[in-house]
Amino acid sequence: MKKTMEKAIEKAIKRGKLMQNGLIRVMTASPSIRVADCHFNARNIIEIARKAETQDVQLLVTPELGITGYTCADLFLQTKLLEEATNALLHICEQTKTREMILLVGLPLLYRSKLYNCAAVLHKGNILGFVPKSNLPNYGEFYEKRQFTSGFAETQIIETGAFRGVPIGAGQLFQCSNLPEFILGVEICEDLWVPLPPSTHLAAAGATIIANLSASDETIGKQEYRRSLVSGQSAQQMCAYLYADATRGESTTDMVFAGHNLIAENGTILAESKLFEETYSVIAEIDLQRLTHERCRVNTYVVKEPIEYRSTYFELAKKEISFSRTKKKKKCEIIAVKQFFRFKRVVLQNV
Repeated sequence: MKKTMEKAIEKAIKRGKLMQNGLIRVMTASPSIRVADCHFNARNIIEIARKAETQDVQLLVTPELGITGYTCADLFLQTKLLEEATNALLHICEQTKTREMILLVGLPLLYRSKLYNCAAVLHKGNILGFVPKSNLPNYGEFYEKRQFTSGFAETQIIETGAFRGVPIGAGQLFQCSNLPEFILGVEICEDLWVPLPPSTHLAAAGATIIANLSASDETIGKQEYRRSLVSGQSAQQMCAYLYADATRGESTTDMVFAGHNLIAENGTILAESKLFEETYSVIAEIDLQRLTHERCRVNTYVVKEPIEYRSTYFELAKKEISFSRTKKKKKCEIIAVKQFFRFKRVVLQNV
């Protein structure tokens, strides 16, 4: 009887029967790129989105400035490159309009005569919003202020051009209407490395998942430091943190990139890619109900009214997904379910 119950529970977990309440599958991925080749880069983003859908991914995050490449330097000031980036984003929208997922891609965006390093949040061919990078590094090997302008918090609406009607601003939340626990906040690379990251305010305003589009280069010891930043921020904010890093396809004139992708949940690293590997994608399931429960349980967790944040709503089809966590965590799930049924049996006996 005991073995039969264990097998039934394991089978249910594999089928995803225990994962329909507040769990979603996420991926961080670093497609192969060529610097300033927007057509090539867009094609690879589309392809990885296709592969992600076959694995039932519902949120896919790609690196900072992934459409153009991060290391374009003064090419970012060329009109031709900006036009190609715009066309590439529109092409990605067209080719992913049947994909049942949220897709985040990075590109340079010219807005009111200023150039912004932006994340575009896409859903089934629609652009839900542009989130500009707030903190631009201009030290050491970084000189982003040479080309870009720091982002602004207040949300504005683009009034002209190809992206007319799309909101832009760092103060945005993206919320799933049929899964209320899924609230997405976005920041870009250096935003995480400052003393008070934008994700701190986004989480306090309700975000349960933070996506970071990054182009973080490698130096001695930086891998460990980056990992501690991601896990620490996810713990402090009681959220999931998705970090998508640039790959070795970037220019090595000033920096070296290794595609260090990370997924953390409430302080625990769920998935991590190895440096300089051929495969630059990692997948994990995020337990959104657990995160909201923890925020409810910990009375010192501070929540503020998101009055200064704009919320954009979307809807995702609910999927039955398989379980991809480690055997140790599967065993924990089995134990938890067994304890639940044991408790339920005791309660029924005492009624």
